[in-house]
Amino acid sequence: MTFMQRLSTKKVLIFNLVLIGVLIGFSVAFLSFTCAAPGERNSARAQSASGPAEPAPVEALAAAESLQNAFRYVADKVLPSVVEIKTETVQKQRLPDFEGIPWEFFFGPRGQDRQRGQEREYRSQGLGSGIIVKQDGRVYYVLTNNHVVDGADSGKISVVSNDGKEYTAKIVGQDERRDLAMISFSTGDTFPVATLGNSDAIRVGDWAIAVGSPLGFMSSVTMGIVSAVGRTGGPGGNINDFIQTDASINQGNSGGALVNIKGEVIGINTWIASNNGSGSIGLGFAIPINNAKRSIDSFINKGEISYGWLGVSLTEPSTETAAALGLEGKKGALAVQVFMGSPAEKGGIRPGDFITHVDGKEARGVNQVTMMVGDLAPGQKAVFSVIRDGSSRNFTVTIEARTDEVAAENRKLWPGVQTTVITDGLRSRFKTGDSAAGVIVVQVMEGSPSAVIGMQEGDIITEINDKPVKDIAAFYKVLREETARELRFGFIRSGDELESLKFKR
Repeated sequence: MTFMQRLSTKKVLIFNLVLIGVLIGFSVAFLSFTCAAPGERNSARAQSASGPAEPAPVEALAAAESLQNAFRYVADKVLPSVVEIKTETVQKQRLPDFEGIPWEFFFGPRGQDRQRGQEREYRSQGLGSGIIVKQDGRVYYVLTNNHVVDGADSGKISVVSNDGKEYTAKIVGQDERRDLAMISFSTGDTFPVATLGNSDAIRVGDWAIAVGSPLGFMSSVTMGIVSAVGRTGGPGGNINDFIQTDASINQGNSGGALVNIKGEVIGINTWIASNNGSGSIGLGFAIPINNAKRSIDSFINKGEISYGWLGVSLTEPSTETAAALGLEGKKGALAVQVFMGSPAEKGGIRPGDFITHVDGKEARGVNQVTMMVGDLAPGQKAVFSVIRDGSSRNFTVTIEARTDEVAAENRKLWPGVQTTVITDGLRSRFKTGDSAAGVIVVQVMEGSPSAVIGMQEGDIITEINDKPVKDIAAFYKVLREETARELRFGFIRSGDELESLKFKR
């Protein structure tokens, strides 16, 4: 049979007809799809996937608009009371002398009229933000960070209001310990004073809105939440327990307001943590406004912040020390040293006391105890709850005024030596040997009684006034009970048993 005869058979004919029909169907479908409008194709896909589209629920839109209106309210309320701060700082740099070769070889002897040690002035511009917190007639007082205005040239500070007007300002007071400062400007214009909230009432997850002039972009508002509270470790060693927020904060935001959803100031934006320190990555920190409320009147009335003084050196004990003193899981601060004649000593507090509460308020660590004491007024009585020898005790202390001089007077720091439990790491560091027992000296304060009688880091104290010291608990107990009049250590140094000089009080 020929090829044409086989092609014309019945079975082949039916197959060909079916194949031609399928090809024609695919072609028609393809042409119909490509000729349809893009919107119709998307609609068709959407309908085939999930059915007909439904309009957004009225309730959802109303809720979104209510939240939007809340943020608008906050912006309208806060922006007029937040200002941009511009500063000019003069820095001096000593010019090189360029004496001898190769200067004289190329240029000859320098003229005698040019004196050595000449200095050249360099002027740098600074930028930050501030919050109007008080008004007295035509004078407005602005709270900001100390680092915003520190070193600013006199007469070279200005504030720019939300409406773009600029005013000359002056420094009223500064405080480095809490990184706070107050400036003022005078005008016949009217500005609202910010409403100060209660930073003790905020909780993690609350709305947090930052207002300021980041990178010079005036009156910027960014939104986030309170990420954490009670953060420590800010730059410059200041003593605040910061609010952490993911609201965008950048250079220029310093001194500006962190507010809640009611438009109340809950913090003063101060610093950010980032990989290179140049931009926000959602780790911003603000000074709680309650830390600054007392400072406002103190700045205005005295030009400075006055702090209460207890007269103790505090630390947070290591895990090993806490276990040895029975303080596992306890929050507070360990008084490792007490100033002789200080309010603490007069009130009965001794080295080794673990402070847990001040006037019934929990002390969560060294920074908080320091802040709580600093907020006490000179002459005020406060009750300090401590753990001593495993038992809780209360001591009433009359607070005195803190000065830099009295706080740095090491010769009155008793005993002037900080000790800790001997660990394997310390054995290796000081090469003490495996059999050493007692407590090891990790710090000797210069000029203190312990320094005077010859103690050194790495010494292992085994006796105090001939009383044995087998561990850290015994060290503080003997120190407390046996050194009212004099102090003498028995110790091991480089394997030798030695005795210190005697210090008489």
